[in-house]
Amino acid sequence: MLFTTLTELAQALESASHPGLMRQRLRRYIAPSLLVIDEVGYTTLSQEQAHYFFELVTARYEHGSIILTSNTSFAQWGKLLGDEVLATALLDRLLHHAEVIAINGRSYRMKERQVDRVDLSTQPARAPIGAPSTGVR
Repeated sequence: MLFTTLTELAQALESASHPGLMRQRLRRYIAPSLLVIDEVGYTTLSQEQAHYFFELVTARYEHGSIILTSNTSFAQWGKLLGDEVLATALLDRLLHHAEVIAINGRSYRMKERQVDRVDLSTQPARAPIGAPSTGVR
C-alpha cells in the first residue's frame, strides 16, 4: 500500500529529468497492490501533470486498486485536468470497476471546531496530542 496526495504524485512525475527516471517513478506508483491518492481536486494540474496522472491510472487499470479522496465532483474533472476528453477517458478507467462512496454533510474537522468554541478559560488544560496523559482532567 502506498499513500500520497495528487500534488505530490504529479510533482514527482513531472520532475523526472529523463525517461529512465520517469519509468522508475511510475513503477513506484504502479507496484503497490493499493494506491491511495488523497486531495484530488485541490489544485489544478498542468497539462503535463494531467498526462502523467492518466498514464499512471492506465498502467494500473485492472492491475491494482486505487482509492481516491476528493471534494471535487466528477463533472469538474475536466477543469481539474484542463482537458475534458482526458478527464472522460480517465474517469472511464477509474469508474469501470469502482465503488463510489459519496459522503454528504459537514466536514468532521469543522464539526469538531464547533465543539471547541466553548469558553476555554473555564476548561481544564489538556495535554497536547501525543503527550502522556496524567489521567487528570
